[in-house]
Amino acid sequence: MKEINVIGLDLAKNIFQVYGVNRQGKCTISRKLVRKQMHRFFSQLAPCLIGMEACSNSYYWARELIGLGHQVKLMNPKFVRPYVKGNKNDYHDAEAICEAVQRPNMRFVEVKSPEQQAVSHLHKSRQLLMRERESLSNHIRALLSEFGIVFAKGVTVFEQAVPVLLADEYTELPALCRRTLEVMWRSYQHHQHLISDLDKELAIWHKANDDSCRLAEVPGIGLQTATALGDGRGFRNGREVAAFIGLVPRQASSGGKEKLLGISKRGDGDLRRLLVQGAKSVIRHIRRRQQAGQSGGYPWVESLLEHKHSNQVAIALANKMARIAWVILAREEHYRSANASYT
Repeated sequence: MKEINVIGLDLAKNIFQVYGVNRQGKCTISRKLVRKQMHRFFSQLAPCLIGMEACSNSYYWARELIGLGHQVKLMNPKFVRPYVKGNKNDYHDAEAICEAVQRPNMRFVEVKSPEQQAVSHLHKSRQLLMRERESLSNHIRALLSEFGIVFAKGVTVFEQAVPVLLADEYTELPALCRRTLEVMWRSYQHHQHLISDLDKELAIWHKANDDSCRLAEVPGIGLQTATALGDGRGFRNGREVAAFIGLVPRQASSGGKEKLLGISKRGDGDLRRLLVQGAKSVIRHIRRRQQAGQSGGYPWVESLLEHKHSNQVAIALANKMARIAWVILAREEHYRSANASYT
């Protein structure tokens, strides 16, 4: 077989495009593989560098190819796109991947383990169920409002009011609408039970995972955030973690003039939301202590609250929490104090 030093692999469900070059950068192989040919083809190759886009099933193939002795690097598809020449097709995509993976300044995605993927899937499934539950509650509210029945805001009010309404035999709801409401309410309760089951699974995993338990020691980081943070060891420092999550300002700088805008909101939006909500809970705790005439315990946060909006302070604190989380994971340390310096 011809010399193959670097391969660009364009992933798909059934048809995979392989584009390989030698040490001089000359193309030595370009062919399509069906799924059942993948293991046999790469097991016969000498160990080489394989580049892939981080997409669906990329973690699986990365682990499989690493097991065959190859070096695998995953890249964000948006960083590969500038290297595509001509019209988009599988050949040009694989060629662009092969070119991009050789760039010395390229940013790569860490390969997740099966356990990390399982926890991530649990979070995504829980979020899906929560969105569906919210849709059901909105639908029930809208249905009842058509008949002049309106509840106050809040989940607790809603969950208390619907059973009372269904138990009222003298309600003015038509019989067909009442039966429809009963079906939708049962579906809502079913989603509640499913979310509760996933919460139990998440709690069990959290107690068995040392990294997650250490992360939960940080004020503002609870079970949900600790289990969602995953493994930050692939980042060089805490600043990269904060930038990856999207908790740093966007820039529109030019000509030596720096212009900072709002946060970039890159990366995982759900993880960013959890960190910001945790930061807001810390701010509420600080204000309650201040109202009681006690120190809040976070001097730098208290000083920011004197001249900044609480939402801006929450973003700054969430950024700090992300950096602290990286230190705890990368250095395998425990949380020291609210005033400790983490970089």
